[in-house]
This record gives sequence, C-alpha cells and structure tokens, in this order.
Amino acid sequence: MQATNGSYRRVAVGTIVALVGLAAFLFLMLPVRSHLTIAVPALVFVVPVILGVVVGGFVPGAVGAVAGFLVYDIFFLPPYGTLSIRAAQDWIALVVYVVVVLIVARVVTNLQAARQEANRREEDANRLFELSQALIGDFTLPQLLEQIVATVQALFAPRWTVLLLPEASAALGVEDSELSVAARAGQPITAEELESLIAGGGQTRSLGLPGGVVPSRVAVALVASNRPVGLLVLQEVRLARQDRALLGTFANQAALAVERAQLQDQVLRSRLLEEIDRWRRAMMGAVSHDLRTPLASVKTAVSSLRRDGDSMGAEDRADLLELIELQSDRLARLVTNLLDMTRIESGALSLRYSPIPLDELVGEALDAVSGLVPPTRVVVGDTADLPLVEIDHLLIAQVLANLLENAARLAPEESLIHIDARAVAGASGPLVEISVADEGPGIDADRREQVFEMFSSHRGGDRAGLGLTIAKAFVEAHGGSIWIDPHVVNGARVVFTVPGAAQVPAHA
Repeated sequence: MQATNGSYRRVAVGTIVALVGLAAFLFLMLPVRSHLTIAVPALVFVVPVILGVVVGGFVPGAVGAVAGFLVYDIFFLPPYGTLSIRAAQDWIALVVYVVVVLIVARVVTNLQAARQEANRREEDANRLFELSQALIGDFTLPQLLEQIVATVQALFAPRWTVLLLPEASAALGVEDSELSVAARAGQPITAEELESLIAGGGQTRSLGLPGGVVPSRVAVALVASNRPVGLLVLQEVRLARQDRALLGTFANQAALAVERAQLQDQVLRSRLLEEIDRWRRAMMGAVSHDLRTPLASVKTAVSSLRRDGDSMGAEDRADLLELIELQSDRLARLVTNLLDMTRIESGALSLRYSPIPLDELVGEALDAVSGLVPPTRVVVGDTADLPLVEIDHLLIAQVLANLLENAARLAPEESLIHIDARAVAGASGPLVEISVADEGPGIDADRREQVFEMFSSHRGGDRAGLGLTIAKAFVEAHGGSIWIDPHVVNGARVVFTVPGAAQVPAHA
C-alpha cells in the first residue's frame, strides 16, 4: 500500500513539473514569438516533458506531450488562439513534435527503469552479501542462530523474528519431532503468538509457508540436504517480490550454516566421547598396573602373618607389618589421585586461597607421604626470607607430595631429595618458585613435556602415573606453571610457581 501511494505521488509531481515547465516556457517565449521559427517552440517544449518523465515516469510525459501539443498549436501556429492549422508545414511540425516527445519520453522512461532495476539488483546483491557475511564467522550453534535472527530483523524490519528448530529427536531420524523456539529478535512475543507458532504439534513435516493462516506473517522453511532444518518466521512484515526471493536465498544459506554448525557439534561430541574413552582406558591401565602391585604385596604379607605368625620372629613380623603399612599408604595415595583426577575432569575443582608460610606447606606435604618418603631423605632449603604463598594449601601440598613420591620411587633408595624455593617477579604480581630435585635417572629431553600427560613413562619404562598430571592441573589452576629444568645433568628437577603474598615475608 505504501509503495502504491508513493507511485501515485510521483506521477502527480511529475505531471505538475511538466505543466509548470510548459507554462514557464510559454511565459518566456510568448512576447517574442514573432521572432521565432515554428521549430524553436517545438524543441523548447520537449524540455519540461522530459523533466516530467524523469520525476514521475511515462504518464506525466504523455500528459505533457498533450499539453505541449495544445500550447504549441494555440500560441505558436497561425492562426493564433485557435486549434485550426492552415499550412501543411505546420501540421508536419506539430506531428513531429508529438512523435519526438513521445519517443523521448519512452526512451527516458526505459532508461530510468533500467537504472532503477540495476540499482535494485545492486542493493539486493549488497543485502545478500551482508546476509551471507553474517553466516561466515566461526560461531557456535547458539551464536549462529542469534546472528541469523538479528540479521533478518535488521534488514527486513518485521515486528519480530523467530527461528524454530526441531527437538533433538529429529537428529535421530524421528520425523514427528516438535519445533521449539531456538532464537528470537525484535519486539517481545505474546503468549498467543507463541502458541500459534507451534500450533498443531509444530511438526517438522509441516515446515513451509503457512498459507496465510496468520495475516502479515511470513514463514520460510530452512531445508538442507532434503532435510528440514528449521523454520524462520517474520511477524507483521510486507515483502516485495524481490524481497521474498532474497529472503528465500538467505534461508537456504542459513539452513546450510545451521547444518554445518550442527555437524560441528556432533564432531566435537564424538571427539569428547573418544577422549573420555581414551581416559577410561588409561584409567583401567592405571588400576591394573598401579593397584595390582601394592594389593599383591599386602595380600602376601597378610597371608604370611596368618600362616606363620605364631612361629615368626618379632623382627620378621615387624617387617611384614611395615610392608603392609607402606603399601596401604601407597594405595591410599593412588585412590586420592584417582579422586582428584575425577574432580579435574568433571570441572568440580574449586580453589580456597589463604596465605601460608612455605615451611608449613612443606611440612603438610611431608606428613602426607611420611609412610612412603622418610623425612631423613628430604633436604629443605632456607625459606626464611621468602614471602607467604597465597594458595589453596591443600592442593599445593598435594602437588609437593606427588613430586616427593615420584622422586622417592624413581631415585636410589638412600639418595637425597632437595626442596628449594625462591621469590621471582611475575607479570601479575610476585611469585614463589618451588623445585623438587632428585638423584634418579633423570628425564630425557624429548619427554619433558609428556611426563605431565596421564600415565606417561619415565626412562626405563617406569610409569609416572597420575601424580605429575594432577600436579600440573593444580598448579595451572593457581595461574602458575610447571616444568622440568633442562639444565640439570644428573637426576631430575621439577619446578613450579605459585602466587606469593606481597604484604609480609614468611618470617618478618
């Protein structure tokens, strides 16, 4: 309706321009008509007709041609003031004027229509380019859906735009899966409108144009690979023929983009399932390897005590009891590591920061591995001038305990384990760098990153288990980093950083 009113308005304005132009030229030429040839008015009266055509199209040109014919005949062809014509050459001039004016009007109209069509096609191409650009980015599926409705809302300006998608069962091949609102843009949707969107069960098999059920509502099905992907609904919008074609083209591209995003989600889920499966296999490997040895040792010791306990000497009995205690501690540490790994994988790890002196942290770690690492093997460097560490001390004590256990297990039985620390400057504040060094076989240069992966192996085939993997996760959760010192020639030196408290030193 607005387009029709605008067309009528242009015709009226063009007609007025043509008539006013004819009147103006008549006013200028009438006083000097005796000095003009009959060809001059004919040429001059073409100008206002062309102006009318440019403004309002061919109809004002035709009206201007008729008006020009009358003005030319009455005022410039003898006898003046009448419609009668005496000379044959005057008839020829008048006919030529009308023919020329109509031809020029038609040519100008066609050129103007061609230019308007070219401008419209250019505008459509630009709009389609904008729509296509909106689908190119690396979006997740929810982001892509929001981008689609926002773009449609901005370009076509309906009251609201809604994108309906089938439920998850559609991906499993269920044809009667219901539609649900996945994204919306524009003004709020009333409850009645929302109900009408999914009326009749909202089946994916009924995707398509609603056939005028709701006035001024346009629905376009999103179909990719001959499969319904979704339904795009625009409320209270009037679309011209070219706008409908543009919206349909965009709907096809949007369907492909949605299908691509859904496939990417499926690929990510498949990769996640593969990773979980790999993690489970690795976990089973740890259970079969790391649990079997201490369990076998405990079972053997208990069986020996039950069978030969009465005839066994006190020293032998004490050795077996010590073995049971040692292997029980190792089992407890392994179970703790497994539980910690489960917390890390599930994202349930939370930090509770508190300042603590480094010597207290080392004491907690030594208490945790007292049955596995004799205190006499551990040498702690001077920590008197170090700042407090701002950490979750339970987690970082676990890191130190895991490093101590690994060092004690891999190094010679009577060798020493050194714990040292120093304050360093970090990008976001002070840090404390803590290191645990042993006199074992060391770690090959090409495996210094792999040892922090789950169930990697050291030189000689001994397994690192979960200890270093958990240590890396706990340290990085504090914003720190952990690495193997590449400059150590004998043994291995594991270094990690934790936040330091800036306010006071540990022993002020």
